[in-house]
Amino acid sequence: MQITKCLHTALLVADLARAEHFYGTVLGLPKAERPLNFPGAWYQVEDYQIHLIVADSVPADLVDSEKLGRNRHLAFSVTDLAAAKDQLSAHGCSIQMSTSGRPALFTQDPDGNVIELGEV
Repeated sequence: MQITKCLHTALLVADLARAEHFYGTVLGLPKAERPLNFPGAWYQVEDYQIHLIVADSVPADLVDSEKLGRNRHLAFSVTDLAAAKDQLSAHGCSIQMSTSGRPALFTQDPDGNVIELGEV
């Protein structure tokens, strides 16, 4: 087997409108065409997609709330970490700066999915 690229990540969300606001407005990701008939939304990041799938409940599975980066998470590269931090703050998102010394922060979407933003 030879894996050639990562296609998408699927995340469970309980409230699609709230999740769409976070991924579309707060993170500024463009929506992708989604030809399926069950509740959800897709967002595009270059040739990679984030698939939001509506679930009746989303398990709270943080193993370390003090260090969000030590939990299951999705990471994005940003060009300006300070601007990303300002954008998240303007929308009332909690922010946890990386303690590793690298320019990165962690936040959570409305369903508790951990998101890392790193300046690369």
